[in-house]
Amino acid sequence: MSTRKIALLAILIALCVVGRQAFAFIPNVQPVTAIIIICSFWLGPVSGVLLAAGSTVASNMLLGSGTWTLFQIISWSFIGVTSGLLGKYVKKIPLLLFAFYAGVCGLIYGFVISLERVIIGKMFWPYYLAGLPFDMMHAIGNIIFFVLLYPILSTVIVSQASPFIQREKKDPLY
Repeated sequence: MSTRKIALLAILIALCVVGRQAFAFIPNVQPVTAIIIICSFWLGPVSGVLLAAGSTVASNMLLGSGTWTLFQIISWSFIGVTSGLLGKYVKKIPLLLFAFYAGVCGLIYGFVISLERVIIGKMFWPYYLAGLPFDMMHAIGNIIFFVLLYPILSTVIVSQASPFIQREKKDPLY
């Protein structure tokens, strides 16, 4: 991995940490998932996993960590891998469909986070169902952040990362 790519990922991690801290007063609404989707789409699954792990560890130093930290890393890494594979194999995606995908990722994130309850021996379904309104807030926030951040971040990532983007394609949204 080149120094330029490491620096770009470090900046994106810092952006995730600042975004998560800035929106901490709104439960489950933060730009992290949207940033991971956009980054992974353009830079690939490995970059998505690095961004997911780095932003989770760094932001949880400020917001607090616990047994859920591992599940945050797993959840955001899964989203990063699927988004990276989507970017690798899909040539064109309408913006609204891609934004809907970002919303679905918010629901997937909530489901995976809820699996932590199974590991620590608590009841899964009551916890998951009680958290659905928060998961919906995450999904709606993802859609909004994705629509706002995609034009800006994709331009920055493509312009700064063009030497190591594995695929030759222009903006896949139409």
